[in-house]
Amino acid sequence: MTRAHAFLLSLLLSGEAHAAVNNPAFNRYALAMGVCVAYLAFCFWIIKRHRQLPAASATVPAADGETVLVGYASQGGYARELALKTAASLQEAGVAAQCLALDAIDAAALAAARRALFVVSTTGEGDPPDNARGFVQDAMTATPSLAHLQYGILALGDSSYANFCGFGHQLDAWLQHVHALPLFDLVQVDAGDAGALRHWQYQLGLLAGSTEMPDWEAPQYQSWRLVLRQQLNPGSSGAPVYHLALRAESTSTTWQAGDIAEIGPRHPPHEVAHFLAQLALDGAAMVDSRCLNDWLQERLLPHAESEVKALRGLSPDLLLQQLRPLPHREYSIASLPGDGQLELLVRQASYADGRLGLGSGWLTQYVDLGGTVALRIRENAAFHPPAEDRPLILIGNGTGIAGLRAHLKARAISSNAPNWLLFGERNAAYDFHFMDEIRAWHSSGVLTRLDTAFSRDQAEKRYVQHVLAGHAGLVKEWVGQGAAIYVCGSANGMAQEVHAVLLHALGEDALTQLASDGRYRRDVY
Repeated sequence: MTRAHAFLLSLLLSGEAHAAVNNPAFNRYALAMGVCVAYLAFCFWIIKRHRQLPAASATVPAADGETVLVGYASQGGYARELALKTAASLQEAGVAAQCLALDAIDAAALAAARRALFVVSTTGEGDPPDNARGFVQDAMTATPSLAHLQYGILALGDSSYANFCGFGHQLDAWLQHVHALPLFDLVQVDAGDAGALRHWQYQLGLLAGSTEMPDWEAPQYQSWRLVLRQQLNPGSSGAPVYHLALRAESTSTTWQAGDIAEIGPRHPPHEVAHFLAQLALDGAAMVDSRCLNDWLQERLLPHAESEVKALRGLSPDLLLQQLRPLPHREYSIASLPGDGQLELLVRQASYADGRLGLGSGWLTQYVDLGGTVALRIRENAAFHPPAEDRPLILIGNGTGIAGLRAHLKARAISSNAPNWLLFGERNAAYDFHFMDEIRAWHSSGVLTRLDTAFSRDQAEKRYVQHVLAGHAGLVKEWVGQGAAIYVCGSANGMAQEVHAVLLHALGEDALTQLASDGRYRRDVY
């Protein structure tokens, strides 16, 4: 509400207005008109605030001309709200998005879309919401090929019900049946779990190619100390990869294989100093009992000259109101609590202008050894270990070995069932992360089988999906013996190609059943 609106309302409701009414010379019609004007101004302000979210059918042009279809199935309105936030986040990142109720999406719309995101709730015992019943009866009873479509699903539910996220799973199974390709595994939200919603936002950032997409709700971090930082691939043609270890200041922290570390990055001091110099501001200025320099280490800083120019002349407190908090970063945990420390494997990323990535730069270069890192552990039940007596096929590439390593550590402790690792990277001489440990597991029998693919070690590039395809018969044999398949690594390329190989090797019905039974799980990014 503007100051003018507030002044008018205060005048009308004040004792001065009451005195004016008691004055016979006062024009009662003028007072009525004033009330109407104030009411209309208040309504205008409410509408303006409401319109900060996009309309349900709004589209925004994107640089690449492609529109992401965002469909929602909502009974109480929560799924619709999250779908609108999803579309807004994509649009802010420069990706066109169209948000529609599922009943407004027909087979033709799906045929025209290349990427689609679905935010769906479940009613009753696994039933679709009312505004999805037409979609279920029409679109989902047809059997078109949607092999061109890439999709993601955010499923809302309550685990106290027997058929948790039932409609989300139903939609996922149908999309796979018509050969659509999942961008990432279905994200389940148990009673509004904020961690699952942040993971959805993380996937949106990957989809949009945006490393600065803000969190809808920031994690509640704990303080951890960085106790180890070691580059594993000096001499590699790829970006540096670091093995990191952190210890919690609290002794009560625990996790299990498959869980995720959410990191709160910070800007290095030299970047903050450069930004302050551009604005001619003093970093020692205090705002709410903290110096401006500290605040800015946790805010998204603009780098374009036009954006910096727009901030010049603002006071420190107004400046902070214009800058959003830094978004979190997610990393697969590569260790178990019994190791005495939380371990990560982080590849150093860079922007086009040479700046290091927010999360990877902070962890691999800027935070001091022994320094404090803001970290929160997110339970990732969708990638937790299988039963101890179940054979396990582990497939991954690059830093994806981190999540698989935690599973192998768990299996080495508590399982005698067979394990098969398929791992891919660039060069065996430089990029075989945790090589000694993995070979020791192979020698001791923890790993029944080990297959590797180093793409640059021969003239024709060979990736982990090629190795998997060469052993399609053996994969089918292991699955027939009850094996689970766990995939960890890059979503674009590896995970999609591995999915295609498994689909060909096992068949659509078998792979869908594996996913339904929790025997096909992925942690991809």
